Amino acid sequence: MSNKVLVIGAGLSGTLLAIRLAQRGMQVKLVEKRSDIRKMEFVGGRSINLALSDRGLKALRMVGLEEEVLKQCIPMKGRRIHPSGGEEFTSPYSGREGKHINSVSRGGLNILLLNKAESLDNLELQFDMPCDGVDLDRPAAHFKDREGNNIRISADYIFGADGSNSAVRQSMQERHHHLVFSLSQQYLSHAYKELSIPPSEGGGFRMEKNALHIWPRGGFMLIALPNLDGSFTVTLFLAHEGENSFKKLQTANDVKAFFTTHFPDAVPLMPTLVEDFFGHPTGLLATIKCDPWSANGKTLILGDAAHAIVPFYGQGMNASFEDVSVFDQMLDLNSGDLEKTIRSYGKQRKTDTDAIADLAIDNFYEMRDHVANPVFQRKRKIEMELEKKYPDYTSKYSMVTFNEDMPYARAMEKGREQDRMLMNVCEGISSVEELDISEVYKQLKKIQ
Repeated sequence: MSNKVLVIGAGLSGTLLAIRLAQRGMQVKLVEKRSDIRKMEFVGGRSINLALSDRGLKALRMVGLEEEVLKQCIPMKGRRIHPSGGEEFTSPYSGREGKHINSVSRGGLNILLLNKAESLDNLELQFDMPCDGVDLDRPAAHFKDREGNNIRISADYIFGADGSNSAVRQSMQERHHHLVFSLSQQYLSHAYKELSIPPSEGGGFRMEKNALHIWPRGGFMLIALPNLDGSFTVTLFLAHEGENSFKKLQTANDVKAFFTTHFPDAVPLMPTLVEDFFGHPTGLLATIKCDPWSANGKTLILGDAAHAIVPFYGQGMNASFEDVSVFDQMLDLNSGDLEKTIRSYGKQRKTDTDAIADLAIDNFYEMRDHVANPVFQRKRKIEMELEKKYPDYTSKYSMVTFNEDMPYARAMEKGREQDRMLMNVCEGISSVEELDISEVYKQLKKIQ
């Protein structure tokens, strides 16, 4: 008799998990608090565009969706930097051919996953049912349907993939006296606002298509990711308060003056700047860490419910997708024993999700403050040369983004050591041409 599994949250990681568990022969019920996005006229405005890379693609390959998803993607080969008062330039993500990240629509990806889920006979979808909490001892979950009726759903196992405001996590924290539950929620002093650059009149792109565009301004920044229709999703990252802050942008004239001063080349590309600014919500940026992730061997949280991170390494979705592939691997190692896997999973996985959370904070400051810095630019040039010349050298960015088999914690440890050495080298030179790359490589080889 197959296990009855309840997955709460039909976002990206929850739907992927439900698909994989159903593919393994379990009876799966997937419940979502929101309406079915496939029946909505517009899906957007709730998150930053997603950057899909190797870890996420590995998980999609596991369920047979990699090729279909890649058809919805635009490759981004590097960062296109728009410095203040200088010429824009491209900083490649890797010195190796074929290495790139992919811009993908959250809504489009979620729809593709839901369609896959709906095609499976042993997977049932239910929408418009917010979770009121979980009875961890049964286990069972309590919901409200669209008429306000109380619905109780029991299962052999419950998975909470219900996002950063997880009702399942809250139940683990507040309603289960056997758990000593710790929770950390750290908010950046910055928030974000989603804006847009429309396609050109002919339907093309108004900027370089295959790049992630960054306007670094030391304390704040603007980024833009391409969409299939020729548009760009633009995101402003700005402090809540202070001289340059959301608090200072209260009128249309404030917004126009701020963008004209700091992003003059972007303003002509954004005809709906003011409407977008005041029509779209201001989003918070938080890092969530918690422990434990499981209760009684019957309930498990994962994805943003267990480890929400800020978006600056482009790894939020990739890490959540990797949660599913790692769980699947552990399930194989445990001969399909769900309870044993649930009990051990969080202890193993948390080290890596803590690492990528810390790396994402590091990358916030890198993107905002350092990408236009000459010393940092020299460091990136050296990394590109090393990756071209030495197959066994990999930069920290490449370890995180393009090496799906290296744990995040190891990538952070080794990558930070490499970065410290290379930054020291670059502070003592005025040009990369001054260096003997082979000598730099020999020094890096000592970092194991």
